[in-house]
Amino acid sequence: MIKKISLPLLAVTIAFFGAMEVKSQEINPEFIKAHVWFLASDSLEGRGTGTLGEIRAANYIASQFLVMGLEPMGGEGSYFQPFQVTVSIEGIPHQVMARNVVGYLDNKAKKTIVIGAHYDHLGRGYQSGSLSPDSRYSIHNGADDNASGTSGLIELARHFSVNSQEESFNLLFIAFSGEELGLLGSKYYVEHPTVSLESMAFMMNMDMIGRLDEAKGVTIGGWGTSPAWGQLMPGIAERNNFKYGVDSSGIGPSDHTSFYLKEKPVLFFFTGVHSDYHKTTDDFEKVNVVGEARILKMVTDLVAELDSKKIIPSYTEAGNPHAQATQQTFKVTLGVIPDYSFNGKGLKIDGVSKDRPASLAGMVAGDIVIRMGTFLINDIQDYMKALGKFEKGQVTEVEIQRKADKKVLRVKF
Repeated sequence: MIKKISLPLLAVTIAFFGAMEVKSQEINPEFIKAHVWFLASDSLEGRGTGTLGEIRAANYIASQFLVMGLEPMGGEGSYFQPFQVTVSIEGIPHQVMARNVVGYLDNKAKKTIVIGAHYDHLGRGYQSGSLSPDSRYSIHNGADDNASGTSGLIELARHFSVNSQEESFNLLFIAFSGEELGLLGSKYYVEHPTVSLESMAFMMNMDMIGRLDEAKGVTIGGWGTSPAWGQLMPGIAERNNFKYGVDSSGIGPSDHTSFYLKEKPVLFFFTGVHSDYHKTTDDFEKVNVVGEARILKMVTDLVAELDSKKIIPSYTEAGNPHAQATQQTFKVTLGVIPDYSFNGKGLKIDGVSKDRPASLAGMVAGDIVIRMGTFLINDIQDYMKALGKFEKGQVTEVEIQRKADKKVLRVKF
């Protein structure tokens, strides 16, 4: 494993973008621009999961990891970790092969920091999720969502590969596929880790970090998953003259959720939803590369501070905003996190909040709710409709499928 690489060698890989020679390990907005330009180009056709465009994006990421000297950690000596995905095209399910791209900076440390971003997007709009009218077969370039995060991932890998430090953490860089279809790549990774989960100190996720508005700042999610974030991040933000807001939850619509559900501290960097979100208009020229570089500087400062102070963030259970939203809309809640990627019959549970009705009744992650009282549950819509029929303090039967067995549990709301 090569910890440091020659700067001219790195420059060769980006020279065709017209970028200048690398002069230091500082985050360079021009390099971010080059990555976003390629990943969000029409030639990649929106990087739909399992498509040729996504394969080209994966090859690009792997080639960057190779030049940086990162160790292939996808499995079997490769940067790629393949997994099968079912994609519906014109109502017909197709089995396609997706792949995470995984590189490892081995500092011979006991603990590893995971840095992740998803590189897939909506392709030509037929994989669902488009918010542009009549957009089927139109390219959704996904410059902010999430070429911006993937570019940040690549540049952080470059920074930690060429800097003069040898951190007291190993660093695992993962570009996830299948996020737009339900966090599929990150879910697959935590179930098939190529670096042991026990060794993971925490996970940092970057999803849509390309539209920084200085007046609004950046949202930092996962704040409540470790006391370390409240101790360190305010000072880092102040030194960088950075405005920020916080979200305490470890649960959100991005890949950090998969690691939080494995009881790992997480951080999630996000510059907010905008009018181009999931539309054909989310293009390269709208990305604020200077703002993104500032966000990445906060990430590098955090790692440096953890390193200098010898802090390993401890895990704490954080609130679930989805449960809170449910309480505002409904009189009761089960206290579960649905598996939004599940396409079978029923509501599959991805996580269970401690001391809530589901956990007190004995439900666990992986259970499939198929009946609540007299209401049959075929999908999440049925679940939401049924939930609205119950009152606080009411007791009902909930039938679940647990692997090959069916169980009837008594739930008190």
